[in-house]
Amino acid sequence: MVKVSRRALLLGGLVWLPIAAVAQGLPTPKDASLYIISPKDGATISGLFWCVFGLRGMGITHASDQFPNSGHHHLLIDVDEPLNSNEPIPQDKKHLHYGSGQTDALIRLSPGQHTLQLVLGDAKHFPFNPPLMSKKITIAIKEPIAAKKVGEVTLPRRPERRQCR
Repeated sequence: MVKVSRRALLLGGLVWLPIAAVAQGLPTPKDASLYIISPKDGATISGLFWCVFGLRGMGITHASDQFPNSGHHHLLIDVDEPLNSNEPIPQDKKHLHYGSGQTDALIRLSPGQHTLQLVLGDAKHFPFNPPLMSKKITIAIKEPIAAKKVGEVTLPRRPERRQCR
């Protein structure tokens, strides 16, 4: 009877081993914060806009570079489902990767209401543990004003950056 119990305990413990081994995320520093500088929550925007990313307590690097307390931005657009911290952040129209260390992006969205949220990924595109995510903001995109000439495009001005001290 004792041997059966030991085997049962051993097998029961082995069931949990793969789950523990899959955890991927690097630890998030306690003072780190991720946020969207622009646009502001509730903004109404016409056409293209600059989305400016903010990060405190960590550094930005290229996707394949592994430096302590650093990662790269991912912008989630209209994403309601939670990220799986045991899998890389998806790459599709709703999960945009900025693996070259970008801290802003020129975005075009269809007219209507949209949500934006940032998540920081490590060198292998996994979220940190716990995931470092910005507050989710909501913006409204209105129809762009028609250009005066066919093919004429006016790009929005890039927001001015303030130096951190």
